[in-house]
Amino acid sequence: MASESHDYHDHHAGHDHSSHMDHAHHGGNINAMAVSATLHCLTGCAIGEIVGLIIGTALGLTNLATIGLAIALAFVFGYTLSTLPLLKAGLAIGTALSVVLAADTLSIATMEIVDNLVMAVIPGAMNAGLVNPIFWIGMMIALTVAFFAAYPVNRYLLQKGKGHALTHKYHGGGGPDVAGARRFIPSLSTPTLAAAITAFMLGGLVVAVADQLGSFG
Repeated sequence: MASESHDYHDHHAGHDHSSHMDHAHHGGNINAMAVSATLHCLTGCAIGEIVGLIIGTALGLTNLATIGLAIALAFVFGYTLSTLPLLKAGLAIGTALSVVLAADTLSIATMEIVDNLVMAVIPGAMNAGLVNPIFWIGMMIALTVAFFAAYPVNRYLLQKGKGHALTHKYHGGGGPDVAGARRFIPSLSTPTLAAAITAFMLGGLVVAVADQLGSFG
């Protein structure tokens, strides 16, 4: 009896240790997933906002109309980037969109509110043209602040089994055996997207600085 009790205690202690290890690993995994989810949303938002601002500037729209267009496109691009891997994994477009709307809406909304508030606070950023360094510097600052604002939102949602937890199980579902048109859907990793948007923004800043220097000359 004493031996059985001892065995049970050892097994129970081992189980407790294992559960603590799992919990620690789970916590680390949630942090990594939250960073990835936030970067994913940020990339979509950045692409949408820049495209919206380019279109608004080219068409000579008012500031308010341009901001409205930029926000709308931020949601469109944000949702699109999250929908592509789900379609590749085999989900119907309606199902994929419903999952993405539930997963990403709060994160994108948080980013857009913070991003536009920061841009409004930075002197001249809202009125700066695309060939003005203030615009690109302001955008970089605003998106960085938006990332740190949206990260805890994504982490909280993941802990509750919501947010990107809803889409994560479908990621990587498009293997080499993907049939039909789905195989042409690009697999865009978050680091690749983040690197592309960073390069684009730095390029915009370089062009703006060169234009300013040219006008002074």
